[in-house]
Amino acid sequence: MSPAGGAPLPPRKGELRIVGTSVGREVERLLDAVAESVGRRAPHVLQVGSRGSVSDRNELNWRALIARRFGPRARFVGIDLADGPNVDRRLDICAAPRAVAAALGEQVFDLVLCCHVLEHTPEPQRAARNIAALLRPGGLAYVATPWSQAFHAAPDDYWRFSLRGLMLLFDGLEVRSSFYSGGDVGLDVAYRLERDGRLAVEAAAGAVEQGLFQLVLDHEDNRALLARQATERLPVSRTYLPTLFVNFVGRKPPK
Repeated sequence: MSPAGGAPLPPRKGELRIVGTSVGREVERLLDAVAESVGRRAPHVLQVGSRGSVSDRNELNWRALIARRFGPRARFVGIDLADGPNVDRRLDICAAPRAVAAALGEQVFDLVLCCHVLEHTPEPQRAARNIAALLRPGGLAYVATPWSQAFHAAPDDYWRFSLRGLMLLFDGLEVRSSFYSGGDVGLDVAYRLERDGRLAVEAAAGAVEQGLFQLVLDHEDNRALLARQATERLPVSRTYLPTLFVNFVGRKPPK
């Protein structure tokens, strides 16, 4: 039911709401939070899995974003398993803390970026511990991982993560933001869950997420979908699940 004029009713107190947003808008909010945290000081930023690839059509150029927002004084370090474009240090984020210290010295960071990397790491728990340890007190980690995505071995593909799974991995960080986004090139659509204007991350929010993540097709629609694929696929499922990324921003508690 809507009031006169067709405008939707305001949400009731305590009601879960799906709030439309975009990755671009959420990235701006993240950079605003970094700017607030560092004040007049230039930020120190680390990107995990920074090596550029011709297949990264939908990846953000974080080095350019940081330089544009904070100017040439901002310090940016890109690490990856292999040398290549945008890589400053060769380092496995799953390495032992001693190896991380040997590669990066005693550096701590105001922002650590880890986008579309954790699913490729054989030890995501160790990667999460290293990321948290590299944060300055009050620093932010932005982690993006797939909840659903086709197998993509680069160099291998091990895991899928829910928001609550990321909260377990990064249990020492305060949840500052989370949102869900798609994977289509040129389609910047995302959403987050809120209750009374605040981020909703409690287990009860999962009931809403469960209904949003799935589109169930009947048998004939499923066969038609499979028939449109570029290569022959076996009709093993009647449920279609598109690419969906979970985005998590955590903050290391200040001392």
